[in-house]
Amino acid sequence: MSGGGGRGHRRLGAAWRRRRPLRTRLALAATAAVALVAVGVCAAAFLVVRSALYEQLNLSLTQSARLAAQRNPDSGPGTLAGECRFLAAPACAEVVPADPAKDPAAPYLLPVDAGTRAVAAGRRAPFYTDIVHAGHPARMLTTDYAKGRALQVALRADTVEDGIEQAAWWLALIGAGGVLVAAGLGYWVSRTGLAPVTRLTATAERIAATRDPRHRIELPPPGPPGSPAREDEITRLAGSFNTMLAELEQSVTAQRRLVADASHELRTPLTALRTNAELLARGERLTPEQRERASLALGRQLREVTGLVNDLIELARDEEPQPLVEQVRLAPLVEHCAAAARAHRPSVPVHVRVDEVVVAGVPARLTRLLSNLLDNAAKFSPAGAPVEVELVARAGGGAELTVRDHGPGIAAEDLPYVFDRFYRAGAARALPGSGLGLAMARQIARAHAAELVAEAAPGGGALFRLTF
Repeated sequence: MSGGGGRGHRRLGAAWRRRRPLRTRLALAATAAVALVAVGVCAAAFLVVRSALYEQLNLSLTQSARLAAQRNPDSGPGTLAGECRFLAAPACAEVVPADPAKDPAAPYLLPVDAGTRAVAAGRRAPFYTDIVHAGHPARMLTTDYAKGRALQVALRADTVEDGIEQAAWWLALIGAGGVLVAAGLGYWVSRTGLAPVTRLTATAERIAATRDPRHRIELPPPGPPGSPAREDEITRLAGSFNTMLAELEQSVTAQRRLVADASHELRTPLTALRTNAELLARGERLTPEQRERASLALGRQLREVTGLVNDLIELARDEEPQPLVEQVRLAPLVEHCAAAARAHRPSVPVHVRVDEVVVAGVPARLTRLLSNLLDNAAKFSPAGAPVEVELVARAGGGAELTVRDHGPGIAAEDLPYVFDRFYRAGAARALPGSGLGLAMARQIARAHAAELVAEAAPGGGALFRLTF
């Protein structure tokens, strides 16, 4: 039963701690720690003061016993001095024999017990005793005097008792003040130490209420140049939270931009689809040639919209799916994609030079990456101008694939944006496409730990470099 009761109390204590705010628990912990130290110091000081006062009284008793023995070198049993009722009086002193039969007729002033007889007989060492004499507290020393006799000396202990009581009161007041100071320090520590956490919580609540990730937690200003960093754990937590908010803001901004760009890109083909659909709905007013032309245009626009939507779905994930990765031979993959590009645009020759290279990847995704690069190069190449594809194994491991066309090239101001979603340079706006092919190619490259960059080719044209 007692074990079950103890476990129940522990569970209740744990539940109470869980319900308390972190600031309250930290304040209580700091208060308890400082209060425990203050009370411990006061208790230790009380014991030191008490011991010192009694040590002084014991020293006085020892001196009084020595003086009494010198004044009465061979006195018989009985009282030597009996006026210790007053604080200013000298010590009471009496001689006690080991044999009770040798006691004097007059009664002893100080208590005599078996311990006194043992000291007189030499069987016990001298000792101190707290007694009450004439209604006042006193302290008595029992020591050896002569063979078969003991000497008892007593002094009033009122001053010692009063000193101990005063010390106890003062130390109790100091301990209580220490506990109050500890409570104040605990509150201050919890308030200042958890201030960044409070700001973090307020920021998180504000973001949850407004759904606006632009808010940031205010961090302490950095120190002067050259000084060591003054970052504690909570400051680093706030910095990490700000970094997370920046990433969230960037993701939300990219999502909104994607939605805006997608709606802009879909508006034109959807309008054309609706126009052709309405035109076919009045098919009885059209000639067979007009119906066939509208039907072909409708089918072409449906394919464009379907491809655009599929590309948007893949890009909206912002990451590649994780199917099973395998060792892929790039040379056959490049040859296959080059053959598909020749079939799609017969007027543009594709020249291929490849080494045997094996990389870890997903064949379907790598095929999509290469197809997008080749389609982009063929689209900008004039009829008869070749597209050059080269796959080279690198000496230190890995591989490098380059795709070059001989078209108008990429303007310097367009180079930083060629992989952005829906971005189309001025020379490409009149050509078919949605502006998603290169963005998808870079996404697939990053998923395969590869780097895809675009640059101006020597002698004109564009050069795309894929490095594994």
